[in-house]
Amino acid sequence: MRKFWKSLLAVPAALLALCGTAMAAGGKAAQIVIVSDTRDLTGILAWWSNLYNESHLQFTILTVVLIPVLGMTLGLLTDLVMNHVGIDLSKRDVAEH
Repeated sequence: MRKFWKSLLAVPAALLALCGTAMAAGGKAAQIVIVSDTRDLTGILAWWSNLYNESHLQFTILTVVLIPVLGMTLGLLTDLVMNHVGIDLSKRDVAEH
């Protein structure tokens, strides 16, 4: 159990050592601004990029919510198309047995 706790505490200690090394190398820490280029974007892409530029928290929350919803929607749509074509995956025989 001691080995587990030592390895668990080693990661933050290594990160702190790295941060100290980076600060010592540069003297002063410079602020980095990450923005999305929205000059040539229109419609939903422009809205999405502006949301990223304005609020990283809202962008993250919306992305985390939308990815499973879109995945579920595309999965159900694919299942519907496959059933329409004649491929029924719910009644298949497992060949491994």
